[in-house]
Amino acid sequence: MKQLGNLAVVCAQRPDVLLQITGGKVSLHVGDGPGRSAVAADWDNDAEISRMIHELNFGRYAKKGWERK
Repeated sequence: MKQLGNLAVVCAQRPDVLLQITGGKVSLHVGDGPGRSAVAADWDNDAEISRMIHELNFGRYAKKGWERK
């Protein structure tokens, strides 16, 4: 549960990411339309949430040429 706040901060900086927390699950939806990707984990699974953060910042969901302000 420690990483949930960090995930929220990362998602808040990305207009292409929707973060949902409901029913003990955290879900990420990245992109638009039929090409949208979805990833889910238990809300208290810090290891999986850390992996989501890594994927958003450096992995498959990182925006190329995108700068944080």
